[in-house]
Amino acid sequence: MIKRIHVLEDDSDIRYIIEYLLKDEGYELQLSSSVSELKSKLRDSLPDLFIIDVMLPDGNGIEICDDLKNDMFTKHIPVIVMSANPRSKQMSSQACADDYISKPFDLDDVVKRISNLLVKKTA
Repeated sequence: MIKRIHVLEDDSDIRYIIEYLLKDEGYELQLSSSVSELKSKLRDSLPDLFIIDVMLPDGNGIEICDDLKNDMFTKHIPVIVMSANPRSKQMSSQACADDYISKPFDLDDVVKRISNLLVKKTA
């Protein structure tokens, strides 16, 4: 079964790189550039994993992660938080993020982390 990943990233270049990388790995993607767009798309379907940037034009990825982990419909879905700010790693842990990726990131490492989380979810 094809796994769906929702990427919330406002930087179009980073979003494109992640999209290209993950489509090449066989994942189906939902892409959002804002929190409002994410919320709108979640009404249609839920992904198997979220990748969320911290600095967003209309919100904070740490708060979004916390909201997702406290919502009965999404709390079971793994969340990876991404940021260039080193302080975000500790904050993402407090928000119950399943993993943290520091920007700039290694493409192979991103694929490995996603795969590990999706395997844990199905186990």
